[in-house]
Amino acid sequence: MHKGMEWYIKAIKQYADFEGRARRTEYWMFFLINLIFSLIASLTDIAMGTFSAEAGIGTFGTIYSAFILIPNIAVMVRRLHDTGKSAWMLLVLVIPFLGVFYLVYLLTIDSEPGTNRFGPNPKDIEHISDNNNNQFL
Repeated sequence: MHKGMEWYIKAIKQYADFEGRARRTEYWMFFLINLIFSLIASLTDIAMGTFSAEAGIGTFGTIYSAFILIPNIAVMVRRLHDTGKSAWMLLVLVIPFLGVFYLVYLLTIDSEPGTNRFGPNPKDIEHISDNNNNQFL
């Protein structure tokens, strides 16, 4: 299975987990795969004639969007935690124009090193588990 898809499935399995931290890779791979699935849902709606130009979305897009809403917010919150920020930072989105850019900035910066108030750095945990898995190879 493609590594990007593994990150997507990991986020889905943590459906409503707002605790802990998520690496940049986890968030952005989830974002990318989500974008691809959203495009597929839109194309399916157009092909099936279920796309509503007035609403800007179709039946399949609506179902997929409803399914993915909570995991999307959860992985975003865990990503903010990884940078040392609270989930309340999502409220910057109410600031017109600049809020989106600041949130994207927060989602792209590197992890806060070591353990922070939200838990251990997932990069450190992954490196330890990789080393333990490779020691027997």
